[in-house]
Order: sequence, then structure tokens, then C-alpha cells
Amino acid sequence: MQKQNLAAMRFDDLWQLYEDLAKVLADKITAQKRELEDRLAKLNPVDIVGEVRTSRRRSSSLTDRTPRRKYPVVLPKYSNPLAPSQKWSGRGKRPRWVTAALAAGQSLDDLRIEHVQKHDREERARGGRAIPAVR
Repeated sequence: MQKQNLAAMRFDDLWQLYEDLAKVLADKITAQKRELEDRLAKLNPVDIVGEVRTSRRRSSSLTDRTPRRKYPVVLPKYSNPLAPSQKWSGRGKRPRWVTAALAAGQSLDDLRIEHVQKHDREERARGGRAIPAVR
């Protein structure tokens, strides 16, 4: 390829060269991306697990495990009265602020978020069944 003196070229010619280069580069990037996506689609997790199991060394990679199920989002039920931005859903290990409040003599009902208390009372009154409210 012949070297061009870009500084000596006119603006219109440089701009046309830029547009041509941008088009060629975009086409090549798209083709390379498509090729990589095809190669990735050909890789099957079952093949990867088989390779890991047949290898000599033991691997505790994520490919040996079954995929983890998705859990629904759980709304918080408890709030720290001293720092209202700290909330807890009631699942998992108790946060330090809950443990401290319980040690100070408060109960979990004292820490409950108000809208959760109201909703729970309505459910208990209905016998735990989900009956749509009439408006």
C-alpha cells in the first residue's frame, strides 16, 4: 500500500477517507463479533463439565454445579428506628442493629415497618387467603 501525505490532502478528501475507513472498520468489527458469538454459541456447558471431570486435577469450578434458582425479591419487614435507611427482610442472619435492639429489650414487633404490620393484619383477618380487594 502506498503511503499518502495526509497533511497535504484537502479537507474534503480527508473527510471522505475518514468515512471510508470508518465503514470498513465497522464492517470488520461486526464480522469479528459475529464470528466470536458463533464460537461462543458452539461451546456447550455440558462439554465444559465433561472436560473438567475427565481432567487429572480436581476442579471446584461453577460448571460442576447445577445453576442456582432465582429467588423472588423480598420486601423489608423491619427497620432500624435510629437509622431508617437500614432495613431487614427477616431472612438470613440478623443484622447487628437488630441484635442490639433485642438485647436492649425491644421486640421484633417494635422494629416492624408500619405498612407490613397493616398488611399482615389484613391477611390474618382473611385467614391467610389472597382475596382481591373490591374498590
